[in-house]
Amino acid sequence: MSLAYRLTPAARADLDEIVSFVADDNAEAGLRVLDAFEQAFELLGNKPEIGHVREDLTRRPVKFWNVHSYLVVYDPASAPLTVIAVLHGARSVDRILKDAE
Repeated sequence: MSLAYRLTPAARADLDEIVSFVADDNAEAGLRVLDAFEQAFELLGNKPEIGHVREDLTRRPVKFWNVHSYLVVYDPASAPLTVIAVLHGARSVDRILKDAE
């Protein structure tokens, strides 16, 4: 486990669900997706400023980073970096984030 980031329980559940969904069709693809997320988390943990703000989705002080068709939602001011959620971009991200407040 990296010291550069941590996942909230909700983000861990999101990630587990995504990887499981992909792996149901193709186990190797599930592992590749997991690896892509872990690489993104490490990158963000070391360079949290690279993400982008989405005021159209939330006024919370969070940033976003795309991994495939998913949005990684994270707190750039936290140390270690806190991944708040991992959501499919087609979902109602603004509503999900509002409900999580």
